[in-house]
Amino acid sequence: MRVISYNLRKHRAAGELEALVERYSADVLCLQEADTADIPTRIGGLVLADATSRNRLGLAVYYRENTYRALEVRALALKKSLHDRVLKPAEERLLGVRLQDIDDNRQVIVASFHAAPLTALNSLRRHQIRTALTELGQLGEGLPALMVGDYNYPVFKENLGQKVREQGYELTLSDARTYTRYRFFRGHYDFATSIGFDIDKVRTLPQGLSDHLPILVTAEVSAALAHGAA
Repeated sequence: MRVISYNLRKHRAAGELEALVERYSADVLCLQEADTADIPTRIGGLVLADATSRNRLGLAVYYRENTYRALEVRALALKKSLHDRVLKPAEERLLGVRLQDIDDNRQVIVASFHAAPLTALNSLRRHQIRTALTELGQLGEGLPALMVGDYNYPVFKENLGQKVREQGYELTLSDARTYTRYRFFRGHYDFATSIGFDIDKVRTLPQGLSDHLPILVTAEVSAALAHGAA
């Protein structure tokens, strides 16, 4: 499975999506800060599973329709920061999709996630991440799950990794920084958390019109789970 995650920076990078999907042969595309009223139902060979609706700039998930079938979608509002309460930039910060692999007859979960902005505390973002992972477990108990997106967590990532592992998940950073807009805040913002997947690589792709660089996650269902499913 090849999954691209991209924060479009208020939809500015939307015109790059078809080329990204084609160039990197993406199976799944997870978006953040997309204008959900102005996104197509298809991008390349991918079809829209769903998008958030309670905020104009939100989340969307696309999947390759000749490989997967969408079974269930869940959008979730997470604990709000002060920034969220005052400016209301985002209501739903998680969009999870349960997919059926057509050839392997196996189900997996893929999710797009967008944590609270840097004005919030890391403790609040950890709460959001913990809640999001718990919800994904309920979307498909025991299924492999992969959550990608903008975690807004540039420092103290070791602590975050430990908290994620306590829930049975693994945190994987990309091979290069993913945010470049402000010198002080440059670093890794866009991660992958997973359970039941072997992550081969998380690659930072070339920068486009967004202040975030897209990432490409290459993963496959863990051998133990794949053998058990067979």
